[in-house]
Amino acid sequence: MLTRAAVALLLPIALATSAAAQEPAAWHRGADLTFHTFSIVAVDPATGETGVIVTTRNPCVGNAVPWVRAGVGAVATQGGTRVEYGNDLLDLLAKGVDPQTAMDQVVAADNGRESRQVGVIDSKGRSAQWTGKGQYGAEKQGDWVHMRTGATFAVQGNSLVSTRVVDVVADTFQASEGSIRALADRLIEALDAGHRLGGDGRHGETQSAAVLVADPRPGMSRRPDGVTVNINVCEHPEPVGELRRIYDTSTETLGFRTLEQFIGRDVVTLKLMLHALGYYRPDAKEIPLTGGDALVYTEEAVKALDAFRAAQEWGTTVPGFVDRRVIDRLWQRLKEKNLDEGIRRTLLTIYRLR
Repeated sequence: MLTRAAVALLLPIALATSAAAQEPAAWHRGADLTFHTFSIVAVDPATGETGVIVTTRNPCVGNAVPWVRAGVGAVATQGGTRVEYGNDLLDLLAKGVDPQTAMDQVVAADNGRESRQVGVIDSKGRSAQWTGKGQYGAEKQGDWVHMRTGATFAVQGNSLVSTRVVDVVADTFQASEGSIRALADRLIEALDAGHRLGGDGRHGETQSAAVLVADPRPGMSRRPDGVTVNINVCEHPEPVGELRRIYDTSTETLGFRTLEQFIGRDVVTLKLMLHALGYYRPDAKEIPLTGGDALVYTEEAVKALDAFRAAQEWGTTVPGFVDRRVIDRLWQRLKEKNLDEGIRRTLLTIYRLR
């Protein structure tokens, strides 16, 4: 079972023969990548985790915008995205340079600075932001730009439906400060709040989202770089919602699936088949078809099914798992022993519609 602090999920984008073939076609229309978007970089002072989450109306935002380094900080490089900002800023932070000085250095050395929007935070919670002049000027067309920082975060966005998107992200993240929750969980909640307001205003274009978190504590990550969460939703109609679904499923958070005790006539059928083959109550001449727990998928029945699966030399890592393959194999084994017709005659009485 995955622990809250040890989630590591990498979504495959597509198998290809070269790295370039894995990039969306839109990325090759010009020399620069363009990710008009909104994001938040943040740190959890209690754990030392640093993280970044982002969404945009372009495919595969996780391949370019978010950068993180355990014990160092996090970066979101967007707008006229310059991917080099990721490592350049983190390298400076690792040398002890404060975020504002680091930002000033990389921006001053960049001739395309006016098209950029960047946010950076270090492990101490110090942050810096940059938005070039080229990001402004389209407000009358509903294309808004905004930035905001707090003690443990920096939120930045452009091409937004309103400046409130950034404020809602910031307020939501700030409200969860000090709560007993994983950083990734809080980041997803905060970004979703902005997304629900309309987020990136370019309605109808392809959407993607990504969250990246690193933890410097020993044993918290199974990777040498300390990354614990890496979820990249390359394209989805509701990418932030998909981030939440994947995160909750990976952590096995209560509510990610429905829970129930299976009860029904199909359970009786399974028991009958397993009994006939000698796996379920082999010493009993007959098994009850009604009353008591006859219709309930009990632990006894689960163990009998798992014994059958093991006899087929199948894995039993999911207790009591029954799918079409299992059902077909049960009928096959019954037929081999000339027991199938007797089972079918019994089933006629069980399944008759009244």
